[in-house]
Amino acid sequence: MVQTILGGPITYGPVQLRVADCLIALSALLGWPTVAGVTIGCFVGNIFYLPNLYGAFGSLALVDAIVGPIVNFIAASLVLLCRKRRLTACVIGALTVGIIVGGYLWLLFLPPEILGFLPMWIASIVSITISSLIAIAVIGYSLLIALSQPKIIEPLKSRGLKVVKEN
Repeated sequence: MVQTILGGPITYGPVQLRVADCLIALSALLGWPTVAGVTIGCFVGNIFYLPNLYGAFGSLALVDAIVGPIVNFIAASLVLLCRKRRLTACVIGALTVGIIVGGYLWLLFLPPEILGFLPMWIASIVSITISSLIAIAVIGYSLLIALSQPKIIEPLKSRGLKVVKEN
């Protein structure tokens, strides 16, 4: 039941298509509050799901619970800093998540069988990078573009929403 609520088998493990990571892209529009939100959200999500998922992995699972939010912080910060080129910023954020998380996640899980011809650590990096590109550079970028439309963002700004300036 918990796994279904939290996203099922593609949310945790060697393939991590975390749709919530699409919110990292919104750092380009909403700034530091979004950076803090995706960092805290990742920490809470990992800690909440940790006992159900990792069980026998112990301290390695704790690494994911601590390093994952740090990686989200770095990725969201890079998206914010590179916001003038939004698509590039989203790709940079996705690559950050994919390379760092994929770089240690292989210690917890076997890589996807479809990439079985690659060494485990490379397969893990490739798998997580592809998942992150889908979540951040495709879904997140699309969400960012949609929310940036004047007919959407202007009413929100008139109600007090703070938006990052592009200067």
